[in-house]
Amino acid sequence: MGGDTNKAMWPAPSSAKYPQLASRPVGKQIHHIYRDRLGQFTSNGQYKQQSLLSKLYDARLSGEPHVKLSVWSAPGQTRPSFEEATKKSNEYRTARKGDAFGPSWTTHWFKLTFSLPHEWIYKPCVELHWDSNSEAMVWSEDGNPLQGLTGGGERNEWVIPKHFRDFDQEHTIYIEMACNGMFGNPSGGDTIQPPDPDRYFRLDEADLVVVNLEARALFYDFWIIGDAAREFPEDSWQEHQALQICNQIMDCFITGEGSRDCISECRDIAKKYLGEHIDSEKVYEHETSGVIVNAMGNCHIDTCWLWPWAETKRKVARSWSNQCDLLDRYPEHRFVASQAQQFKWLEKLYPYAWDRVKSHVKKGTFQTIGGSWVEHDTNMPSGESLVRQFLYGQRFFESRFGARCRTFWLPDTFGYSTQLPQLCRLAGMERFFTQKLSWNNINNFPHTTFNWVSLDGSQVICHMAPCETYTAEAHFGDVSRSVSQHKSMDQDATSLLPFGKGDGGGGPTFGMLEKLRRCRGLSNTVGLLPKVKIAETVDAFFDGIERKVATGETELVTWYGELYFELHRGTYTTQANNKRGNRKSEAMLHDIEYLATLATIQGDKKYAYPKKDLDTMWEDVLLCQFHDCLPGSAIEMCYRDSDEAYARVFKTGEKLLKGALGALGFEVDGKKDEKEMICDGGQKPIKGEKVTVQTLSWDRESLPCAATDAFSNISVASVKKLEDDAFELSNNDLRVVLKDGAITSLYDKRAKRELVPKGSTSNQLVIYDDKPLYWQAWDVELYHLRSRKELNPSNNSSSFISSSGPDEVAVTTHTRISEKSWIKTTVSLSAASTTGNKTSQVEVTAEVEWHETMKFLKVEFPTTITNTEASYETQFGIVRRPTHYNTSWDMAKFEVCCHKWADLSEHGYGISILNESKYGFATQGNVMRLSLLRAPKAPDAHADMGRHHMRWAILPHVGTVGEKTVRAGYEFNYPLRSFPHSDVKRIKNVMGAFKLSSDSDKSLVVDTVKRGEDDEDASNGDMPPREGRHVIVRVYDSLGGFSRGTVLFGPVKIARAWKCNILEDAGEEVEVEREGMEVELRAFEVASYKLELA
Repeated sequence: MGGDTNKAMWPAPSSAKYPQLASRPVGKQIHHIYRDRLGQFTSNGQYKQQSLLSKLYDARLSGEPHVKLSVWSAPGQTRPSFEEATKKSNEYRTARKGDAFGPSWTTHWFKLTFSLPHEWIYKPCVELHWDSNSEAMVWSEDGNPLQGLTGGGERNEWVIPKHFRDFDQEHTIYIEMACNGMFGNPSGGDTIQPPDPDRYFRLDEADLVVVNLEARALFYDFWIIGDAAREFPEDSWQEHQALQICNQIMDCFITGEGSRDCISECRDIAKKYLGEHIDSEKVYEHETSGVIVNAMGNCHIDTCWLWPWAETKRKVARSWSNQCDLLDRYPEHRFVASQAQQFKWLEKLYPYAWDRVKSHVKKGTFQTIGGSWVEHDTNMPSGESLVRQFLYGQRFFESRFGARCRTFWLPDTFGYSTQLPQLCRLAGMERFFTQKLSWNNINNFPHTTFNWVSLDGSQVICHMAPCETYTAEAHFGDVSRSVSQHKSMDQDATSLLPFGKGDGGGGPTFGMLEKLRRCRGLSNTVGLLPKVKIAETVDAFFDGIERKVATGETELVTWYGELYFELHRGTYTTQANNKRGNRKSEAMLHDIEYLATLATIQGDKKYAYPKKDLDTMWEDVLLCQFHDCLPGSAIEMCYRDSDEAYARVFKTGEKLLKGALGALGFEVDGKKDEKEMICDGGQKPIKGEKVTVQTLSWDRESLPCAATDAFSNISVASVKKLEDDAFELSNNDLRVVLKDGAITSLYDKRAKRELVPKGSTSNQLVIYDDKPLYWQAWDVELYHLRSRKELNPSNNSSSFISSSGPDEVAVTTHTRISEKSWIKTTVSLSAASTTGNKTSQVEVTAEVEWHETMKFLKVEFPTTITNTEASYETQFGIVRRPTHYNTSWDMAKFEVCCHKWADLSEHGYGISILNESKYGFATQGNVMRLSLLRAPKAPDAHADMGRHHMRWAILPHVGTVGEKTVRAGYEFNYPLRSFPHSDVKRIKNVMGAFKLSSDSDKSLVVDTVKRGEDDEDASNGDMPPREGRHVIVRVYDSLGGFSRGTVLFGPVKIARAWKCNILEDAGEEVEVEREGMEVELRAFEVASYKLELA
């Protein structure tokens, strides 16, 4: 210590000589200024000509002699095929850049002949740049679709293939220009506004260009490093280094004046941050541990939305051709596509593109997913429709590609039915992908990866992409948000990143793939950004989660019941006639399949099961259930399409009904084919030889016509006018007092209780102002309830007795809504049953002329019932929802979806509201409210305008919600028919087949009876026929408890039976007796049985 000297304490001399004197002042960088500077390098602003953008292309040619252009305009709004467009008789006229083409929805075919200068032959990359500011398709001269073009500055390049790269030779291609943008033709610059019918599109580019590939690569280098400088935390060294690298690149570029050499130097600087392997798929082969973000290319194509079905067919061909091209160029690329309908369109209309897709499917790079016919709505289709979405979808994929889908892919639907997990499992899918709940406008859904549990207890693994989009641009931020917004990190940190242009199609671009390479390179080199890879398959992603669960490494949280979407609640009501078509077609198909099944077994030997016609009908119905069609959120052109589809369904359906009934021996020719109210099947027919056609699975009691004397099972109904212009309708069960079309009293005589609160009116028509925050056709907001206004007739002469019994009484009321709109309601009460098997109900038939603007018409039913929950029919079950607003989660369900009924019950008593074509409902306290009509003006300016017909009913009942409500809902939607028959005893025995025995639990419902899909005598040829003849019987528990019963066979002889899935794969064999088959179901189970005919 002290003054001793220890030489070891002196620092060793430095090998680098540090200057003794400062050469100049150096200041600290002003961080935000150097960060804001970055935009100059790649923006289209005032510095474009001095920026990297000016160096992206080495040369450009347009016009003759190198580019010769002519055009043929298709007549009207036709979309001719290549063969039609290139007929010699078509006159192609000269065209040039700057010309405008239109109007909206027209098609223009360009013949483009080009030749390359000698010095271009060996350039690394030559492209055709075409920008008509609209969608387009490049076709080869011999008629093969090559690639789609988007327009408006996006995806406007087509790489000239090498076999076109010859000197002084002319080559010809065709370009099919569609006069619509990626999102149709919206007016006023707002995407969801109705289409502008007179929009024209300017041809801005028709150029040959030589691409500077190094400059293009530097563009993406700088993009991702710049994002790191902007988005990494400012207190991280990675953010500071990114900013320094970007500024170094800009300085180098300025010093070298953008020369090729300096661009190469700039890339070398970039690779200090991004690594050496960013120019190929090898970047994913390095630093492979810790990869948690799984990118997957996808192309969500709305089967209809802001464009009609005909344009969707072209979007599919354009988009998937693009992806086949990218799959050829980028070895790591993987692409998934759902919706069997779109594959079928491609197969039929674009055989060359279809073959390209099949080739890539075989390689495993183009992957089918979803397992459904379309990406359908899940709120409103019936349970059987959901089954058929999977049945038709999975069968298509299996028949064309040899495999079924394992993951249900539904990223953009407006809420998810509580029975989907069960149906997914029955369709061979254990996984579910979506993201739409990220749009909730009230509550933040709390999970990313979880077990979603159905009403019956079935579960699927559900993953909601934490990037919160299905159309990610593959930005730095998309990768970052895949972790920062992940809500299930405690259970599993992996995530899916679905990227690609969507809604209007297109899919991933080459730029997205380049960005992902650089994101991975950045993660490999400096870290902090989550590691991303392009997933081999979506199934592989879910397999990883399943392994962790199976080994106990993680335990996923659970979510029971529906995934209610807190937005787009107006879609339960918009486009009412379209929804009516859906409900009616579902009921018709149910009846046809049951009767046709009986006819092939017990009918005319010459009768053949109409499988192909039924498939065509089902495919039309399933198509109309697409998630922008059935919900009512598409443009007017789409509803012309769906109207035509439903018209085909009903026309074919009537033919098939007559055919099946005729084969069973019914007389259905001419005027004898008519709907009538008749006696129960257990009674004698009204007119000696008329027989009930009863397609439901229980005995139904119905009322005879007043013209007959068959009144043994009924009393009479009466009506009288009271003072104050009120009316009283009465039978043995109910007394209804009606004034101005509204019910002032509904009294249950047997229960001795009043059902309308004092001072209130039930069946009260109300109208609301309906202006959502933005999405007109989609949304209704909570504040609309503040504008409630009751509708009442303008004078006392507007109500009159329209039926005076004795079997039915009715009062009709005409109510003016406005100067342009009115509603005529008929409230009726039928005579009460004396057997007690049928509960009296108050029925309402309405005819509406509707010409309102942003109004919402509903009908209210105040009750004397108290409960904090109401019950609503959903597919194959019941969902219970709050009637209060205790929490924001409760309040968010101020408008919900129901099917054939909604119910409010307390101990011992309840009221059900039945309907035959409505889906929107609300129960607020003790007030039940059925939604009838809306009047949004976007995207369809005429949505719901015109004439409507609708029915609803009030069903009071003793006890809580039960089988009486379930069965009444069915009966309200499935009217009875009667037809003459020559052998009454025999046909009644036949019609008893596949019904439930009288001692079966009343909660059971036989929902579907049909022939087996691949029976030798009932196959459509898509799959190899199976030996034997089979009947499929689908049964479900409707009330939520263990149920046991017997399905009777009647005269049908059954050899063997199996429980099967909804794809009709036989499972466990079940015992059959001569009379029938006993079934046991857990609560809300959907059980299918495959019966082999003897």
